[in-house]
Amino acid sequence: MIESFEFVDGDRTFTCSIEKTHSLGTEKWWWFRVSSDRHNRYAPFRAAAGDTQKSVKVRIVAYYDALLAARAMPAPSYWRRGAPAKPDAAKPGAPAPAAAAAAK
Repeated sequence: MIESFEFVDGDRTFTCSIEKTHSLGTEKWWWFRVSSDRHNRYAPFRAAAGDTQKSVKVRIVAYYDALLAARAMPAPSYWRRGAPAKPDAAKPGAPAPAAAAAAK
């Protein structure tokens, strides 16, 4: 099994290595860094006995390209036109439902 390698994809250089997780487990994961993203390190999938440089390269590039596409998407808006109004109890000055029931 390959342990580490480096490859270039376009203008990015990927540095890949196999490492154990920080926990007590024995699982090994593929970790990588990208020259255009120096402050982050990623571990997208487990290392397997049949991994080759070519298969790992394809998976890492696909993972990183999908990550960049997700980052580039606009943040979802949670504002909704026509959202139902809050119940009367939520109006300022109105007693809370529990307080209204206790007053009876």
